[in-house]
Amino acid sequence: MPTALAPSVAAAPTPAIVVSGLTVAYRDTPVLRDIDLTLPAGSLIAVVGPNGAGKSTLVKAIVDVVPRAAGTVEVFGQPYRQHRRRVGYVPQRTSVDWDFPTTVLDVVTMGTYGRLGWLRRPGRHERELARACLEQLGMAGFAGRQISELSGGQQQRVFLARALAQDAELYLMDEPFAGVDAVTETAIVELLRALRHEGRTVLCVHHDLESAPDYFDWVVMLNGRLVAEGPMEPTFTVENLRETYGGVVSAALRRADREASGRLVPGPAGS
Repeated sequence: MPTALAPSVAAAPTPAIVVSGLTVAYRDTPVLRDIDLTLPAGSLIAVVGPNGAGKSTLVKAIVDVVPRAAGTVEVFGQPYRQHRRRVGYVPQRTSVDWDFPTTVLDVVTMGTYGRLGWLRRPGRHERELARACLEQLGMAGFAGRQISELSGGQQQRVFLARALAQDAELYLMDEPFAGVDAVTETAIVELLRALRHEGRTVLCVHHDLESAPDYFDWVVMLNGRLVAEGPMEPTFTVENLRETYGGVVSAALRRADREASGRLVPGPAGS
């Protein structure tokens, strides 16, 4: 009689990103050293650190924009090149030539190219999808505008709409909140929360420490090396902030102090 098998243990969900021993150097000068990360799917992840800490370099190394001196990166359990269509990349707005003569709708429609392949041209369905993505970011009325006519916040929303049109499972965004107005910031936050609600994963390079605990639920703290990473509340601490930034980070430290104090459980009277 065959032996009864023990009940199977549910497999842990595949992480969105696994980085192992990653080192990146520019002209023989290391920017990132021996980075190990395991980032969960379905999370909003902030990458924080001082200027020159390697935050943007980390994102670029994940999507093969910069070469790695050492280490590996897996996206959903496999090398990035096998999952390009499942990943949406939003570079820094300042890295783009906004004087290029093209319309807002054309830029957003570019997000559909990955699914179409090289031999098919975008048609009515793709343009309707692009318009829907613009609507979601409050930019539908700008579809026919030249991108050079847009403000910085509007340009950022166009970038995000293009990423939405890609319909990715993982989004990598390099400082999406940098230099935007309050309306755009609100639109970005609403978009991030909607993506998380749909089970998508978003990793953002983020510069505003004060807002990080409100916008994200996971944090990666970098300064050339990995200082800490994990769920926001236990990781975004005074000690880790000081180690990451090498000194006082006034607003974020005050907030971390307040939140740490609020988590203290008072003992019995007279203790």
